[in-house]
Parts: sequence; structure tokens; C-alpha cells
Amino acid sequence: MDNGIVQLTLSKPRGSITGVKHHGVGNLLEVKNREDGRGYWDVVWNRSDPDSGIFDIILGTEFDVVQQDANQVEVSFRTQWNPSHGGKLVPLNVDKRFVMLRGSSGFYTYAIYEHLQGWPDFNLAETRVAFKLRKDRFHYMAIADNRQRIMPMPEDRQPGRSQKLDYSEAVRLTNPINAALRGEVDDKYQYSIENKDSMVHGWISSDPSVGFWVITPSIEFKSGGPVKQDLTSHVGPTALATFVSSHYAGDDILPRVRNGEYWKKVFGPVFIYLNSASTKSDPKLLWEDAKKQARVEEGSWPYKFPASKDFQKREQRGSVSGRLFVVDEYVAFHYVNGNAAFVGLASPGEAGSWQRESKGYQFWVRADAKGMFFIKNVRTGVYNLYAWVPGFIGDYKSSVNITVTSGNHINLGNLEYRPPRDGPTLWEIGIPDRSAAEFFVPDPYPCYINRLYVNHPDRFRQYGLWERYTDLYPDHDLMYTVGISNYKKDWFYAHVTRKHGQASYQATTWQIKFRLNNVRRSGTYKLRLALASAVFSEIQVRFNNPIVQQPAHFTTELIGRDNSIARHGIHGLYWLFSIDVDSSWLLKGDNIIFLTQTRSESPFQGVMYDYIRLEAPA
Repeated sequence: MDNGIVQLTLSKPRGSITGVKHHGVGNLLEVKNREDGRGYWDVVWNRSDPDSGIFDIILGTEFDVVQQDANQVEVSFRTQWNPSHGGKLVPLNVDKRFVMLRGSSGFYTYAIYEHLQGWPDFNLAETRVAFKLRKDRFHYMAIADNRQRIMPMPEDRQPGRSQKLDYSEAVRLTNPINAALRGEVDDKYQYSIENKDSMVHGWISSDPSVGFWVITPSIEFKSGGPVKQDLTSHVGPTALATFVSSHYAGDDILPRVRNGEYWKKVFGPVFIYLNSASTKSDPKLLWEDAKKQARVEEGSWPYKFPASKDFQKREQRGSVSGRLFVVDEYVAFHYVNGNAAFVGLASPGEAGSWQRESKGYQFWVRADAKGMFFIKNVRTGVYNLYAWVPGFIGDYKSSVNITVTSGNHINLGNLEYRPPRDGPTLWEIGIPDRSAAEFFVPDPYPCYINRLYVNHPDRFRQYGLWERYTDLYPDHDLMYTVGISNYKKDWFYAHVTRKHGQASYQATTWQIKFRLNNVRRSGTYKLRLALASAVFSEIQVRFNNPIVQQPAHFTTELIGRDNSIARHGIHGLYWLFSIDVDSSWLLKGDNIIFLTQTRSESPFQGVMYDYIRLEAPA
């Protein structure tokens, strides 16, 4: 496929991307890789066991030119599943599409996945498009204005040039080809980003000066909503468009196709954009141009050109608007505007179910300062409206299902969100924003540093920060005194285990000390415990007696598989626990809440707190 600007070479009928050229510059993909390992769609799947995974590159068996005229070419590579494949191939029909437009400096790719009724059950653990670029050219990576740098070479991760760390993705560079990187940590998870911020990322070659960018103009087809995190670009040099994964969420988020159900979903299109400069220029100039192109692509969504009838065009879609208010009489006697609320449409479910949903489509916007929102270009279907408001705990869900039809606009009018609240606030720790970023994030060990994140807003993306807890609290655990302590300095960002010896870990118990001038014996107090992440952990809560045996006053039980501690994520899935506190558990005067994280098999078990609040009886 060639439009005079970009030349794209695909294998037939497999549909692997074997070559990408820009303005006559030779192949930008890694020519030393086999043809099926340069640019490809892939899946990780299993029949039922979420701890196992089968990795498959999706290879077509049938090829068609779907559309070809003076302005557009679209080609299709299809693979059809049938029972003779047994358990060797994922039970899906997949139609991979590639599109090139006249005058466009790039190409588009999208795919339609279809599971027919009666086919075997399966879990879809991951699906994405991956590009392996030429390592002799692409050394500079950019994923945000303040997250770009010269990267290590893939050889730097090999034995003799690196030291293995606590998991395979992380290595310390001991003898890198670029000596300036010696002593740094390379870990692909340090370059993860939230869906809402993942519009453009990629690589720049300095000689010749060429940029290779993955532009994702919409997140409607991605799993987990706007704040779900995922991989972007990393050492390889690799550039990814990830649609489904368990990263920062665990297995809860995986599409599970059960009981022979019918399922179909369109992933993409995403745009692969190429740009260049006539001379060796500041790489940020190509980055700025890529951002500009990303805004153009976003403004063109939904695209007019896809030939598949499964991709709905703008005129086939609908829209939903309204205004969200927060009603909390203990914050204000009047309605509070849902300022900057995340408001979205997703498949019907319970409040907050959107963060674990991935079979359907999701459509999200931020409300304005008055709480007003307008969600445009919504695919036809049945949805619930969901929302959450920074500064308030919990999740809003519409009381009725919303049916979106072609060309129709639905005005929901004024909506009221009443966040969980039983009585006035006695004290609180943190900010209810579903992140632990406001708490104390320690400096990394000098030997484990990534210089990109020194004096950076995302300082939590350094390797090994969890181990600093043992340094700071070698003999006793964290103790926080309400009214005296400062959560920005005195509340560690993650409630983790303490290292004990070389390879063993201890459970830890944090204390919250507070004073009550009186205790109302006739009422029930309420403890709100909001978690920003949980990793194979259990929080047991005890009041004024740390040695109360089982059962504790409250336990979360075993929760969480989001791996956010090891993957520098500062948040994963959101959990909210509302705990009834019997007045007999409290004392007039000084009180202590004991928070015990009981699981201690690894350094990565623990939780990140979002926000804690104690309420008096109403």
C-alpha cells in the first residue's frame, strides 16, 4: 500500500506488517526480526484458568481488497475458527483491517473480533497491536511532554550488561552501550499511562530524523475506563496500541465469554503516524507535530472511512447530556456542582462496575465546573450512566438504563449524586481522588534510579520504593496522629510488608491515633476506608486493642490482583469499605485504630490507601 508518502508492506494472507517506509527512507521496522515479528496483532487467551495464558500472533488465512479508489485503500486479513482447531486457537473470527488514505502520512489499523453462539468458552487476557522498530535508529522515546528520553538498547538488558531485579521486566543497567545510562533501572512499567492520557506516544530516529507514532483517537474500545493504566512504548524499541489487558486491574477486568454466548467487538482504528525533518532537529519538534496530528485525529472521530459495517459512523450514533450535582449536607447545605466529575456510559451493571468491564464500549467525558456534561458519538446500545467526583467518595449510577439510538440526543436533566455519608466528619486522611499520589513517596535508592523521574510529578514511578518502608520503619510500624501528623509527609504511599532477612517478609500494622472529647453511646460511628489499590492483601481493622483475636472488628478479606505496587502505578482498582463502628469500641479521650495488612508472602503484597474518614453518628 503506497500513497507517495508512506509505503506499507503486508504479508499475504497472514497480514503481518513486514515493512513501513516514509518518504523513501528504508524500512523503519526491525529488519533482523522474522517477518511475523515486526508489526502484528496478538492475543493472550485461555480456556478458563486466569493464571495461564496462550500467546498467539493473529495470522490471517484469507485476504481481500475491501475498497480501492483514488482516495482510499482498505484491505482485510481474516481468520475463521472452526471446531477442528480444538484448543489450539482462540475461538474467534478475526478480521484485521489496514487503511491508507490519499495525502495521509501514515496508515490505520482496526480489527473485528467475533465469537459465535455455541463456541467454546474462553478468557481474553490481552490483545494489542505491537511494532518492533529498528534498534539502530530509534533511541529517543516520548509518551508525554514531561516523559521522554534517550532509552537503553535492548542488548543492555542481557546478562553481562544488566543485573536482574525482583521481577523479569526490571533490570539495573550495569554496563550499557550508552555509558550515561549506567546504574539506571529499565522497566517497561515505568512508562505506563492512563487510558485518558494515552492519545499519542512513540519513537524518534535522529539519523534520518523520523518519528514513528501510535495515535489512539478514542478510548471507547479500551477496557476499564478512563483511568485504567497500560503499557505504551518501551525498550525494544517497541510501540504498542493495547486494547485489553489485566495490567493494574488483575483478572477481574478480563472479558470472559461464557455459556456459548455471542460476542463481537471492534478494536480501533488506531493511526500509525510518520513524520520527519529535513535535518537532525530537536526531537521535541517532531513530538509537538505528533501531538498536533493526534488532535486532528481526535477531532475526526468517529472516522468516516472504515468500510466495515460493524464500525458505526457519526450519523449512526447518538449523544447524552445532563448536569450532575452532589448532595452532601455535611459538606454544604446547598447542591454542590459536580465539578470535573468523570461521567461515562458503560454496560449496565452495579455502581462502579465500569472499572471491571471490558466486553462492551465505554464513553467518558469530564464535566465542567458547573457539573454539566455532553457525551457525543455514542454507539447505539443500552447503557448505564456512571460517574465519580474528585473530592467525594463512592460511585454514581443512573437509576434506569439508557438506550442510545442513531441520531438521537438524550438530555437527562439534573442528576443528584449522594455520596456515602452517615454523619459529620470527625477526621480524615488523604484526598478522595482514587490515587495515593498525595501521600509520602520516598526518594529511590541511588542504585535503582530512573533519572527521568527525578524532581518529576510522577516520582512514584521509581523502582524499589516499596523497600524504603523497611528502611523508614525498621523496628516499628507507621503511627499517625490526627491533628498533628501530615499525610503528605507521615503517611507512606503503600501499606506493604516489612523485609525480614534475605527472603522473608512480615505483616505490618499501622496505627491511627485520635482523640474524642465524648462518645455518643446511642449511635453508630462509621469508618470509610477507600483503597486506591490492592495486591493479594487483607486489611484487618481493630479499635483500641491490637491483640483482639479473630474475628477482627472488620476485615476486607483477601482482595486485589492489580500489581500496582510492583508496577509503579500509584493506583489500580478502587475499593470502598463502609464499616459500622460500635460506640462500645471507642473511648472518651485517646483512641487508636489498628490497620493490619495480614498477607506477607512477597514484597508486593499490600494496599494503597486513597482516603480514610471517621464519621460521628448522624
